Amino acid sequence: MSKPTTNFLLSLIYVFIYSTSEAATYNVASFGAKADGKTDSTPAFLKAWAGACGSVSSAMIYVPPGRYLLNHAVFSGQCKNNDITIRLDGTLVAPSAYRILGSSGYWLSFRDVNGVSIYGGTLDGQGSALWACKAAGKSCPNGARSLTITNSKNIAINGLSSINSQLYHIVIDDCQNVNVQGVKIAASGNSPNTDGIHVESSSAVTIQSSNIKTGDDCISIGPGTTNLWIENIACGPGHGISIGSLGKELKEAGVQNVTVKTVTLSGTDNGLRIKTWARPSNGFVKGVLFEHAIMNNVENPIIIDQNYCPHGENCPHQVSGIQISEVTYKNIQGTSATQVAVKFNCSPKNPCTGITMEDVRLTYAIENQAAKSFCSNAGGKASGVVEPTSCL
Repeated sequence: MSKPTTNFLLSLIYVFIYSTSEAATYNVASFGAKADGKTDSTPAFLKAWAGACGSVSSAMIYVPPGRYLLNHAVFSGQCKNNDITIRLDGTLVAPSAYRILGSSGYWLSFRDVNGVSIYGGTLDGQGSALWACKAAGKSCPNGARSLTITNSKNIAINGLSSINSQLYHIVIDDCQNVNVQGVKIAASGNSPNTDGIHVESSSAVTIQSSNIKTGDDCISIGPGTTNLWIENIACGPGHGISIGSLGKELKEAGVQNVTVKTVTLSGTDNGLRIKTWARPSNGFVKGVLFEHAIMNNVENPIIIDQNYCPHGENCPHQVSGIQISEVTYKNIQGTSATQVAVKFNCSPKNPCTGITMEDVRLTYAIENQAAKSFCSNAGGKASGVVEPTSCL
């Protein structure tokens, strides 16, 4: 994927300035929303959405300062315009009782929309009670993702903060042309399944200049993702930046043309990871560039794991069908919390091919012990200074 153009970013700024100055404004307070964090304001937000969606010209939904409880909201429909701006100066709050959302899977959802921009504000998923329930081994609902964008195009998310999501914070699914910039995501390092940003079945997605601290992958990349650009990300705590897990299904769309550059990972369980199930699949990973990454005491700085088989679920004694090829690691530096800093554990049925290591310098955080690399069923080349010594 080529780098997003300056003109595209300028156009986003222009749209924001134009929409806020010229657009019809729908203030949620005018529709009865209460900024007390206790009164369910979902009906007011849906009325504001209906007004903006029904407007024949550009429209803005405005959320004033304060805390607004939303129990469950879906924003969808064939809108009459493709220029809706949601300006958040307040905080949207999920129900504190996690059984209200239960196993619904989502809290706030945008579906089948075109040309929606979300600026500023905070989403508070209030997920800590559900995390505690799961940690105690009790019978708990699965929970809800905080913000889900589905089957939509021309979406901008800028300056949004998301805290304490029950599950994933932001999900981009089956979308085209999405720009995420300047977001801040925070959840406890031991919060389960709280991925920061998850992308799947989507194309032309850009994630830039964001800070993600969470209990699972900072950014996770699912099947069917193409032309994804990730740049200037700070990650940690968390499980790193992961392609996968892939290959759970036999018939699965591939991942192609992914760029991850200028990222810093601190104290994470993994750094730059590709993970696939050890079971048959016709999926693939092709054309990935990891460039300019700094690792600060990361457990697995560079890892490809094609033998993922949690709980022995339909995968013992099987091998991954995912074909991984044309993956480049360029200018990766820093420290590893484990001695094996580079691990390519690829499929014996479909070995990794075309792996390139260029100017990789990773040292073991334990003094006077050298970092190591491990390769199984992996082929490629190394150039420049590569530490630990390449095993390709």
